[in-house]
Amino acid sequence: MLQGLSDWWNDVELWLIQLSFPLQFALVMAILLPLCVVLAWFIDRVVDYASARFGTSRDEAPLGSRHTADPDS
Repeated sequence: MLQGLSDWWNDVELWLIQLSFPLQFALVMAILLPLCVVLAWFIDRVVDYASARFGTSRDEAPLGSRHTADPDS
């Protein structure tokens, strides 16, 4: 299983390095840019909820949530 994955990855690397630089750059940006944006969004949500949960004020809703805290309830 791992040997097959390793062989596949080596084939992809070999194919990528044989392309011209503008095509390499375009492919890397087309894959890495969306991946980095999604990862940054996920990290932001995790930190937001963790800080809201473990912060000093339990009355405030997390910044990314759609509901607001009602101080009267």
